[in-house]
Amino acid sequence: MVEIRPISTQKSDLKKFVEFGIDMYKDSPYFVPPLVYDDVNTLTPTVNPAFDFCEAQSFMAFRNGEPVGRITAIINSVENSRCNSRSMRFGFVDFIDDPEVSEALFDAAAGWGRSKGMDSMVGPLGFTDMDHEGMLTEGFEEVGTMATIYNYPYYPMHMERMGFQKEAEWKEFFIKVPDAIPEKYKRIAEIVQKRNNLKVKKYASRKKIKADYGVALFELINEAYDNLYGYCPLTPKQIQYYIDMYLGILNLDLVTLVTDADDRLVAVGISIQSFSEALQKSRGRLFPFGWWHLLKALRGKSKAVDLLLIAVKPEYQNKGVNALLFADLIPYYIKHGFEHAESNPELADNSKVQDQWQYFDYRQHRSRCTWRKSI
Repeated sequence: MVEIRPISTQKSDLKKFVEFGIDMYKDSPYFVPPLVYDDVNTLTPTVNPAFDFCEAQSFMAFRNGEPVGRITAIINSVENSRCNSRSMRFGFVDFIDDPEVSEALFDAAAGWGRSKGMDSMVGPLGFTDMDHEGMLTEGFEEVGTMATIYNYPYYPMHMERMGFQKEAEWKEFFIKVPDAIPEKYKRIAEIVQKRNNLKVKKYASRKKIKADYGVALFELINEAYDNLYGYCPLTPKQIQYYIDMYLGILNLDLVTLVTDADDRLVAVGISIQSFSEALQKSRGRLFPFGWWHLLKALRGKSKAVDLLLIAVKPEYQNKGVNALLFADLIPYYIKHGFEHAESNPELADNSKVQDQWQYFDYRQHRSRCTWRKSI
């Protein structure tokens, strides 16, 4: 028999909830765990500013007193208002390969959603687009990244059996870092820069990039991503939260800004050295020795670079500005000894973004999707 228990927002309860989602994959060489404290903070109303417009309830499934599954039900009131919908998100979902467990978890989440007036559920999604999203459907034997969800191959089969339908789909690409900027790509970048009177900016000081463009960077993300699937604009409070969270760990060699003639930000490309191996070694824990693996990743060499995000102002999209970003970034990838890049999720119907990889040696190696069902 499966017992479902609602999880409180007490730190100790959330820690057990998060650690279960890591321990389930202890024998997987492909799973990359999150940092426990990051996920605990995301689920804590007094820490995560998304709770200003979201509410959530987490559940865990137990059998004979042992945890066998988890799920978080989330209602994002801003997105529902923007889309004129009554949709509940689900995320942080993991379960053993047992239909009784998965059905009990999703029934509990759906029941909570119905009690709040919702009529459908969709996920995996987080509180906002800055959280992990999409269930893995292809590429189960590929090592994940710090920005993506890994799940076992049986997960999609459970979703289909429970009557869920695929909704949004994403593709991910493994791209070989070239020995030099591809000549055609370089020419495109030069033409785009000259034609639009654009400037490429690099920073050596985190404090200065934060002061000059910290807020503008996330305002650009809001503008560039506004029409993407499931996007919910970041509030000023969230922007400050993410500035404090991310700008302190970035290698600024791997951050490129593009501005217009008046120094207004029109594009940004942010990459980060891969933390996959370090997170695997740390098992998502900073203590007792996890911090050492993460510190080594920050200061040492990695074969991989993760392309965290690219944002281009709408009026400059489809004008080749991406080429300008990568023409600047590629020499830094070479300098740091990166052998390949991970694109991270790109919406499957976004062919214009995917077309940029034609100039490189690349392969699609993962796919993922969200699932929707009426409740």
